[in-house]
Amino acid sequence: METAALVAPVTALEFLQDAFLLTGEGPVLTVYSLRPRPKACSSLSVLHHYRIHGIRPRSLTAVRPQSSATGTYGKEKELTSTSEPNFYDLAVFGGKAVRLVRLHVDLRDGEHLCLEILGPLMELQDWALDVRWLSGDKHSLLCVAVAHNSALLLDVITGNVLIQRSCLEGCLLYSALLLVHESWADTVVVGGTVFNQLVLWKPGGGDKSNDSEHKAPVERRLLGHSGVIFNISYLQEKGWLASASDDRSIRVWGVGPLGGPGGKCGHLDPVCLRVLYGHQARVFSVRLSPGNVFSAGEDGACLVWDWAGGGKVVRTLKGHKAGGVRALAVSEGTEDKERWVATGGADGGVRLWRVEGREEKTEKSEEAVTEKLSDLKFPGQGLPKVVCIAGEENDNASCSQSKLVVCTDQGIVYQYSDGQWEIVWHGSPEFQSYCVMETITVSVKDSTAKVHLCAVGNLSGSIQVFPISHPQCGILLTGGPGKIHSLIWQVAKERLFLLASGAEGLVYRWCIDVKLDEKRSLALNINPLPSFLLPSCAKRWLTAAVCLHSASEQLLWVCGDRRGSLLLFQEGGKLEQKTGDDKSVVESLLTGKEQTDLTLHPLSCLFGVHGKQGVTSVCEYQGLLYSAGRDGCVRVFRVHPAPPKKLEEKSVENKGGLQLEVLRVQRACKGMEWLERVLILEPEIPGEEDKEEFENHDNTKKHNMTEKLEVTEEGKDEGSVGKEEKTKENKGREARFVIVGFHAIHFVVWDPVKQERLLAVPCGGGHRSWSLWPSHKGIWPGYGALFFIKQGAVMASQPPGETMSWAGKAGRAGGWGLREGVHGRGIGCVCRLGRIRGLGNGTETTSTGHVTETEGRSRLKDEVKEVQREEGHWEIVVTGGEDTSLTILAVHPNSGRIKVLSVITDHISSVRTVTAVTRPEGGSENQTQCLSALLVSAGGRAQIQCYRLLISWDRQRLIPSCQSYLLCLRVLRYMSVVVVDEKTDCHLLALACSDGALRLFSVSEVKHQIDLLWETFHHQRCVLSVATCSLEDGKGNRYKLLFSAATDGKIAVWDLTEVSFLSPGTTPPIPCLDIPAHQSGVNALAVWANKLGQQGGGCLVTVASGGDDGQLTVSMIMVQYPEDGKVQPSNGLHLHLHSQSHIPLAHAAPLTALKFLSPDYVVSTSSDQRVCMWRVGSTGISHIKALCSHVADAAGLAVWEGESTEEEEKRKTRLESEQGIAIWRGKRSPTGLKPTPGETGGRVSKDKETADEVKGEESVEADCKTGGPVCTSSDKTGGETASEHRNHTEIDGTTESEVTSETDLKASFESKKREKSGWLLVCGQGFQLLQVRNPEMDAEKWTTKRRREKEEVNHRVKVTLQEKST
Repeated sequence: METAALVAPVTALEFLQDAFLLTGEGPVLTVYSLRPRPKACSSLSVLHHYRIHGIRPRSLTAVRPQSSATGTYGKEKELTSTSEPNFYDLAVFGGKAVRLVRLHVDLRDGEHLCLEILGPLMELQDWALDVRWLSGDKHSLLCVAVAHNSALLLDVITGNVLIQRSCLEGCLLYSALLLVHESWADTVVVGGTVFNQLVLWKPGGGDKSNDSEHKAPVERRLLGHSGVIFNISYLQEKGWLASASDDRSIRVWGVGPLGGPGGKCGHLDPVCLRVLYGHQARVFSVRLSPGNVFSAGEDGACLVWDWAGGGKVVRTLKGHKAGGVRALAVSEGTEDKERWVATGGADGGVRLWRVEGREEKTEKSEEAVTEKLSDLKFPGQGLPKVVCIAGEENDNASCSQSKLVVCTDQGIVYQYSDGQWEIVWHGSPEFQSYCVMETITVSVKDSTAKVHLCAVGNLSGSIQVFPISHPQCGILLTGGPGKIHSLIWQVAKERLFLLASGAEGLVYRWCIDVKLDEKRSLALNINPLPSFLLPSCAKRWLTAAVCLHSASEQLLWVCGDRRGSLLLFQEGGKLEQKTGDDKSVVESLLTGKEQTDLTLHPLSCLFGVHGKQGVTSVCEYQGLLYSAGRDGCVRVFRVHPAPPKKLEEKSVENKGGLQLEVLRVQRACKGMEWLERVLILEPEIPGEEDKEEFENHDNTKKHNMTEKLEVTEEGKDEGSVGKEEKTKENKGREARFVIVGFHAIHFVVWDPVKQERLLAVPCGGGHRSWSLWPSHKGIWPGYGALFFIKQGAVMASQPPGETMSWAGKAGRAGGWGLREGVHGRGIGCVCRLGRIRGLGNGTETTSTGHVTETEGRSRLKDEVKEVQREEGHWEIVVTGGEDTSLTILAVHPNSGRIKVLSVITDHISSVRTVTAVTRPEGGSENQTQCLSALLVSAGGRAQIQCYRLLISWDRQRLIPSCQSYLLCLRVLRYMSVVVVDEKTDCHLLALACSDGALRLFSVSEVKHQIDLLWETFHHQRCVLSVATCSLEDGKGNRYKLLFSAATDGKIAVWDLTEVSFLSPGTTPPIPCLDIPAHQSGVNALAVWANKLGQQGGGCLVTVASGGDDGQLTVSMIMVQYPEDGKVQPSNGLHLHLHSQSHIPLAHAAPLTALKFLSPDYVVSTSSDQRVCMWRVGSTGISHIKALCSHVADAAGLAVWEGESTEEEEKRKTRLESEQGIAIWRGKRSPTGLKPTPGETGGRVSKDKETADEVKGEESVEADCKTGGPVCTSSDKTGGETASEHRNHTEIDGTTESEVTSETDLKASFESKKREKSGWLLVCGQGFQLLQVRNPEMDAEKWTTKRRREKEEVNHRVKVTLQEKST
């Protein structure tokens, strides 16, 4: 089993000289280059099945830089004696393991990085809490602090413990900090005990420092915490010690000098200088700098504390999903120098921030932005009531170039520009005490000039419209008697419309032209239009409107009202006179004054769709509509032709038969109910990678290279045609958007995909006038400034006149995303939808023959080929988690790259189960590029949701894209769901319910509803799992079997073939077979049907089940078909139990998931972190292989079969060939540390993890032993070094000897045949994608292979205490 992709909690972070960032995710070590832009460069699995908890670089002064060309996997041309590469030696530890790794850096550009393993894995018999290099030692010696308050001096070359010393305080430690210098005698240990204390002691102190029997006394003891200590940090230049605790606090102690020459123990009476409370949960990590304290915890926040400012929080860094921050690193720097801050989350994400040395001058953040708020010192008469932005002439206008317009309760309009306030317009007394105001920027007719228009409405129904630069040119409009509730500007077809919502549900409309008169002065031309009439209800006024273009060249209006309804109006539609006389319906627009006496009624209405608090905004983008409301939801909908039944009933005026149809509902974050607007994030923004996030792979570079080739070879004309095709392709596709609204006292811009805040301003909450810059076109560039009114003052979060920094423009409130997180909490279920293939192969084929003229073009061609190799195929999967979200993911098996396509947050509780019905879209030519799926998800708190997913290839970003539409919702409580039958008009779903019922539902996409067909309480206990099976006899008759299992350990088999059982209101069937399988609950069911052939006349169904008792049971059910092929109550299917096999202790914990990979192989997983493969036959169950997974609390499993593609075979052959050649040409390492053959890391992690995982499979039984802090077993290989071991390469389950020539390698690789492969996706606290090479290998062959591997080199060394010579 090989790991193709891994997402696990990030548990270790470490900076290397502000140039590189090292991360530990499970056993995988990854290095990121931070210059010029952060990006992932290399990764390698180093700790087998242990999780990395710390990375310690060796001091550069201890290792002399030399050239090395050993074990570079094809990098021999780069790492030669002429290139003079630099390298860093790293000590990587976690669990009970320590390993040495070397990072090679090419000094020419610093981007060619290579990870190389030095020596075997050193295993302790106690948990390693901290590891440090002895700086003055010429040899390779490590100090190791272990969990039972002991310290070891470890010789990494021999794997022996030279010295072991325990503390007199023999207790368990939760954390430890080693302060080392040049020798063992200088070492000081600070331990955080289980008794909530910090103890300081010297393992090398005293006359008997080398005596293991003599225990060292406690030198200092720090008391004060009321919880265990999770992390400790020390700042030498200040003499400060910081501790992070379970009691949600950080304590900073003044301890004085610790460690150094002689092993100083600091002050005799250390004092607590600060107690910092600010986290809402446990604090996991703490770091100290001269001016600040950095802390991160379970609440998902990294807090920056200002030491000089009294210990206040000056910045909050948030960007991870639920689950908390598990790792924290702060780069080195001077007191005033900027630093990198990196955080690793439980969601598997890595985020990066740039902070100042002293965070007194803080960039935009959540709480710290309070100090950044600026009062614009409004001097006018009265109190400001409305604030609007005017002055965004172009997209590149800065915040300082924008002008503010403010209207007061005295009816006076002011303008703020260049730091000065001036009166623009003074209204009559009827504009006092109440006003509404809106502004817009339009072009002057027959001119290139632009003008800012302002409209002000009052209580008596009057609206004053005037240009801000020439208010004397204004005009007074009358909207009828009564209050003007709202004003809305809209531009459509180069015409400007003004809508004013008045009394009695009337919406008055005007078409306004701005032009120059004969005297070259501005003039307004007003043309009244028919009014809209809103449906009768309370709060009957307009709150949002957008104008659309229809196919009939008539304008459509989509409006939202205060009652929460969405309405559709059409120009030239149903017109009625307001006077209520008997005049006939007018079908065309009238001219002149008579138009004002007519009203338009809505063609379609979604009444109260946004609740009773009202719709706040409606916008349109690429054919789809987006509405926001104060119900906490964004609804994506469209104008769609009515169904056939409704078309017959439609009125004559609704010629197109149009109606509004909601496609999907997107909720904001928890507690964010007051939504104001949707801002579109345009996917084609140049440099999107810089503005949105720095991803692991440089997509922009790939896109630019491909685009360059297309223009070079095809020409500009074809490029323009392609652009039109791309625009047409994006029509009707849901855009990437963010949500604007109020969360408590904050104004928030929320990203629903990343589940993070992009902007947060403490404005005081809703019920205030505000305006966000920039606001042009509704496209948000990822940064912004807020202007709002608070307590009679006009405030700004980004003061005009200040230039927005690059960091601010990049949306730095959430930092840079080096690695995208998935689920912050556990993943409970997973479902694979299918495979999407990119469009890169065609580009590669057409460009090969043209880009060969110059060396530069040749390089470009090679880069493009590499891009196309990475495009390949993507596996599309859906995961449901405890964070109440569904995540649609695209996984690239070849590179291990993972992309979040969409996040659905409609569930109100954890998602328990998910299933899907998929089909290819777009015909046979495009079936690998587009996928459609009906997705069904069910939650623990009475909820089932159905979605239609459309996954296709995005040609702009070269990744898959996903559109999701909510079909229907039903409220019940469910444990498991399965698709029973697929029909043209509906789908049948069987659901297991916690109330003991088994329910069958019908899902209709046309009707958008879920109907209950029947329910039965046969089990009378909580039903845990369901599965289905389809059978077909020799005559073509089809049969349906349903399997259900409950907490009583029994499996019931249901025959659903009879049509009468599939209609609503029928009596539920009776199970035709009950199978006792387990002593307790059955958590997982898997079913596979095998035909018996012509002679059998039936079918043998294999049912595998896993339960809470840890048992794996396989039941063989013999099914006999009816003779006439018709199922009747008297003549149905005959079922009986043929045989049953058990594996009592298949896992050390309850089985959580079970799937068939093929008819003979079943895969199981459990919370014991084992993934086991079993062979199922007529003689019983046999164990084939097992792997210790890197995913904790495994709960979901998806498996599928597939063949290795030609691209994968070529890639595998190339890498194996380069591996053999590199080892054949390898030389000795320069510092006495010798690399382990076959374990050198390159840019792709999966090809380097195989050796570790093979050993990980063998370690399932071997690693169960426990002992004291010192191992007593010896290394079976004796003094044999790694360089003396022979290298072995695994090919199709066989082992070949050391390769001696390049020709032999190529010949052996070319002779390989394409092999079948199986894929396993294990989900829990993260997920791991595994590839099973040749799953049909029989048990005997696998056993022989395991025996042979045990006789080979074991890359593990049991650490032992060196015996003293007598």
